[in-house]
Amino acid sequence: MVNKKTKLFVLDTNVLLHDPSCLYRFEEHDIYLPMVTLEELDNIKKGGSEVARNARQTSRFIEEIIADTETNLDQGCVLDKFSKNTGRLFLQTQPIDYELPMLAGSKADNQILGVVHFLKTEYFKREVILVSKDINIRIKARALSISAEDYFNDKVLEDTELLHSGITELPENFWEKHSKNMESWQEEGRMFYKLTGPQCKDFVQNEFVYYEFDKPFHAIVRKVQKNTATLEIVQDYSNSKFNVWGINARNKEQNFALNLLMDPNVDFVTLLGQAGTGKTLLTLAAALQQTLDLKLYSEIIMTRVTVSVGEDIGFLPGTEEEKMNPWMGALEDNLDVLNKSDDTAGDWGRAATQDLIKSRIKVKSLNFMRGRTFLKKFLIIDEAQNLTPKQMKTLITRAGPGTKVVCLGNIAQIDTPYLTEGSSGLTFVVDRFKGWQHNGHVTLQRGERSRLADYAAEAL
Repeated sequence: MVNKKTKLFVLDTNVLLHDPSCLYRFEEHDIYLPMVTLEELDNIKKGGSEVARNARQTSRFIEEIIADTETNLDQGCVLDKFSKNTGRLFLQTQPIDYELPMLAGSKADNQILGVVHFLKTEYFKREVILVSKDINIRIKARALSISAEDYFNDKVLEDTELLHSGITELPENFWEKHSKNMESWQEEGRMFYKLTGPQCKDFVQNEFVYYEFDKPFHAIVRKVQKNTATLEIVQDYSNSKFNVWGINARNKEQNFALNLLMDPNVDFVTLLGQAGTGKTLLTLAAALQQTLDLKLYSEIIMTRVTVSVGEDIGFLPGTEEEKMNPWMGALEDNLDVLNKSDDTAGDWGRAATQDLIKSRIKVKSLNFMRGRTFLKKFLIIDEAQNLTPKQMKTLITRAGPGTKVVCLGNIAQIDTPYLTEGSSGLTFVVDRFKGWQHNGHVTLQRGERSRLADYAAEAL
């Protein structure tokens, strides 16, 4: 083991399954893989799931790293040929006594802890750290006085409070500092303002700004150049004249969301918000308006991750669409609201409308998305907080010409194991797409479902 100043990180299997490229993410430090980790990778590699794919990819990376090393693996394999890492990869090459007095049986977790304990005594001048996504093994490690950490490299943000909200409130003195040399004009019925001032450089393209003092002002940032910004007054969807498929915005955040959803120049929209803020309803209303009335899209495709909140209900019979139906209760609920057409239409008219709507909405499973290309489709990804960054990339890259992608989710409700608010694919895309001219994001704040739902979200 070469440099005593660098750390030695022992990787748990779940870290490799979560991010196979983690082997190249420890900079100048060394990595150690116990034999039990390699065995677990071997057991998991079969199948078409994301976890199995990651197991195979990890094995390929390890093979790549050790390929040029001769028989002596004790000295470690250099990582700088494949990355900027100056550390080395070590594999367990000798039997180690796993027995620790407090741990019973030969469970894989306990074997890994035994290896870390051995390395800690063997290389007492070095800092030996276990890296795992499993909270329980980290607790057991600390009980045994072993250093243990979560894998942090996948986190987009340490604190999700810092996540871009898509909305900025302007201070009371904003116009005093920014109205000098102000220009305003109209273009195709839309009102624009060009402002110069110190706050303009902090604006992000396609974010919303609002001023709620003497004269309320709601606008979207269309262009930013140094200290100059071009703002466009937003369409007021709270006005009954401008309803979207019979739906009006009930608060400013919903109005901002509808402005993004109805804008054909915005190809990618992310909507965050707790339960009942109207994410799915607004998105479906905008999708139906633009698909059935404006004919901008040929059909609506809706998908979501099939992660259960409670016990799984087992295998489901039927076609892909029929299998996805139990997961799409939110779609049915929102369609009921949107299908309240005229009373004069009668039962037959309502049934006909419902059949027309359902014929234009396709429900797809995430499992069959690879290799597909969607042309002129309105793609809705529901419960996107349960996607990993890699799955999110797979989905968004399906978009062909004329397709709009909308991601909906609540990062406080993650059901996927080992995903956190900071490492969710939804957090990842909100942060990475920020400032792109064809992207928009809004964090919805106020629940509009019912007073009971609002109180439950707050109090429970």
